[in-house]
Amino acid sequence: MSADDSEILPSTLLSAENLRSNAVFAHAIRHSRLPLCITDPSKPDEPIVFANPAFADLTGYAEEDFIGKNCRFLQGPETTQESVEQIQEALRTDSVTMVEIVNYRKSGEKFINALQIGPVFDDAGNLIFHFGSQMDVSTAREKERQMAALKTNELLHRLKNIVNVMTVVIEMTGRSATNTAEYSKRIAERLRALGQAHFATFSHDEPKVLHLDELAKMLLVAYAPLGEEQVRVNGDTVIVPDQYMTVITLLLHELATNAVKHGSLSVEQGVVDLTWDTNDPAALNLRWKETNGPAVSQPTRESGSKIVSSLVRASGGTLTFDWRAEGLVADLTLPLVGKAPAA
Repeated sequence: MSADDSEILPSTLLSAENLRSNAVFAHAIRHSRLPLCITDPSKPDEPIVFANPAFADLTGYAEEDFIGKNCRFLQGPETTQESVEQIQEALRTDSVTMVEIVNYRKSGEKFINALQIGPVFDDAGNLIFHFGSQMDVSTAREKERQMAALKTNELLHRLKNIVNVMTVVIEMTGRSATNTAEYSKRIAERLRALGQAHFATFSHDEPKVLHLDELAKMLLVAYAPLGEEQVRVNGDTVIVPDQYMTVITLLLHELATNAVKHGSLSVEQGVVDLTWDTNDPAALNLRWKETNGPAVSQPTRESGSKIVSSLVRASGGTLTFDWRAEGLVADLTLPLVGKAPAA
């Protein structure tokens, strides 16, 4: 209910004395699925004078526990003074305000309450009630916290691996360089390419349109110590879906990092083939295949692949690793609502 909504209510509905007895008003609030309570500012300490069953279900308190009490009984140890002051300011100025506040159920369990409060006036413009609607947003905030932590871990892991890859690139470039000037030039070019690739593919607040072949070449050529001669990219022309930009970028980063340190990109004759198709309109299928590298075996540590696998599962996709002796083969499948858009 907004302040404007209150103006269309007949004044016969708007008195503390007949609030409970008015069948239409009481029925509307009582059967709302949104937890609601109404307080009376004309009484000392502004107590709750009406609340619906959804409010009781949310808080765990029965009606006899809260009627006549101020709403602060829901506060507890982790309730912040800032949120309390926001509520007090809204009540003082009779404004409609949304405040997130830590509240506690009767059981002692805390929850994050997205509380909307506002004034209710009678026909003469006199303040007679404040309303409060509650919504438990604890699950949503916890998911946001987990995703933020995952992105932080992802970023730190990527930065660590970028340093490792730079080291290998410098070492391998030095093997084939014939003089200092050539060595310096090739090192500068490759490190610049590696930096550009990551600046372009780190997550952005605004969606960035990038074609899959563009993303793949940008990353893989930057990682390949000998450049394009070690990388083969082949697939349909598709735009990387916004929701999969991080997943695909991180996967290519992890695979390329592993290939530089242990796989086909660690030797001059090694090659990486990256192919994909969207023949299935419901999925994007991508395959990474390494050849001409040293014999490989499944690693005992999986910190990077674990992060990628978690992101893939969260996206509803699948990721498999086949650690063949002649080279790693990885298959990624991501669901699509429809066929990936062409350029």
